[in-house]
Amino acid sequence: MNHLDPLQRALQLTRRRFFGTAATTIGAALGSVALAHDFGFGPASLGQRRSGDGSRTPRPHFAPKAKRIIYLHMEGGPSQLDLFDYKPGLVDRFDQDLPDSVINGQRLTGMTSGQKRFPIAPSAFAFTRYDNGGDGAEISELMPYLGGVAKELCIVRSMHTDAINHEPAITFAQTGTQQPGRPSIGAWLSYGLGSSNRNLPTFVVMITQGFGNMQALAARFWGSGFLSSEHQGCKLRSSGDPVLYLQDPPGVTSQDRRALLDLTHDLDAQELQRTLDPEIEARIAQQEMAFRMQTSVPELVDLSGENDATIALYGEEARKPGTFASSCLLARRLCERGVRCIQLYMRGWDQHGDLPNDMKKQATAVDQPIAALLTDLRRRGLLDETLVVFGGEFGRTVYSQGSLSRTNYGRDHHPRCYSMWLAGGGIRPGTVYGETDDFSYNIAKDPVHVHDLHATILHLMGFDHERLTYRHEGRDFRLTDVAGKVVKGILR
Repeated sequence: MNHLDPLQRALQLTRRRFFGTAATTIGAALGSVALAHDFGFGPASLGQRRSGDGSRTPRPHFAPKAKRIIYLHMEGGPSQLDLFDYKPGLVDRFDQDLPDSVINGQRLTGMTSGQKRFPIAPSAFAFTRYDNGGDGAEISELMPYLGGVAKELCIVRSMHTDAINHEPAITFAQTGTQQPGRPSIGAWLSYGLGSSNRNLPTFVVMITQGFGNMQALAARFWGSGFLSSEHQGCKLRSSGDPVLYLQDPPGVTSQDRRALLDLTHDLDAQELQRTLDPEIEARIAQQEMAFRMQTSVPELVDLSGENDATIALYGEEARKPGTFASSCLLARRLCERGVRCIQLYMRGWDQHGDLPNDMKKQATAVDQPIAALLTDLRRRGLLDETLVVFGGEFGRTVYSQGSLSRTNYGRDHHPRCYSMWLAGGGIRPGTVYGETDDFSYNIAKDPVHVHDLHATILHLMGFDHERLTYRHEGRDFRLTDVAGKVVKGILR
């Protein structure tokens, strides 16, 4: 197929075609030209970057620290007070009202705004100070395996976000805005970096069902938004075929499928020449990728080649498709195969009640597999080039929602401060960054906004977040919108 240069496409538009498709074709073509400008290339060189399978040669703005990212999103908002932000002084404040001076008129959800009291709920769990090569990392007894790899972690205790409810908060964490329809962080990285394995998607997503209260996960959290659809995340399923329609229908051979694909390719190529619609080019790339995935995906998910020691490292749950342990093991295998962005969602961290019981189940499901993933990446020489990120869309309140006892309580949503951690590619290990007040309610030192986190991730992947842009509907968009700064204190 003859791929037209984006500038040539724009020049070949007739007056009628211009007015008929100005909102789509021209915008996408000029977006490609804008990308070339951002990366310092002329239109011709951008056209040379795209191959027949839709991949791109990696062209970051500067030398990256990380070649790939594994993003572990704990959907629901895990409680920082019960995992990483130890507040022993709260024990003596059990059931006391949180002072008004601490709340200071901040926004509350509708679930607790009508409460007559805001009783302080100390964590029911003990914490251990682990040697992390620095000042020590205090990690809950819920995650002893993670404590064993504390030297790899940079725990950020001073995260904050804008949204207070799940849907907009997850959207914000994944796309940089509360408004639906923008590209996800994985799509931005696919757009900027391109593929390093023509037989697997650049961006892969896996979901594990948790325990207790679980929020819905919309596909737009890993969607491509206004970017070409080839950049959206590919979801690996835990039952049946890992990808829909991976197997040919009965009576259809691989040769039949190839012949049909070639015919479709020719028809799409003719339509592309006629309409100059760049989405057709993405469709061709996706069809070719789907054909190659019929071979690459079954090999990927076949764990029979993993030895018993590796399975023991991740835990026996790794043998069961759909478990978080299985997803972590597959994440390592995807890393080895050059996949750029791997996102694991673990549902069920929304503990408005019965938090101690539900968090034990959640933490048990993820603790050993995550520690195993870091250990496995390290011993295979992959961790220094792989950025691993762990966290949710917000944190939880220090006060209890509803009834309270020393062993049972619930916590409401809290966007003002929460904890995340990063490890691997370019991150300063053995670090605890940022501080919260005595109630883990407000940030006391070194705040890190979601835009700052995104800017830092892009920086580690080799991008200036202000220059990785896409022109859409008359303006340049970027993951960090008009904000964000790189958090240099957590970098090597």
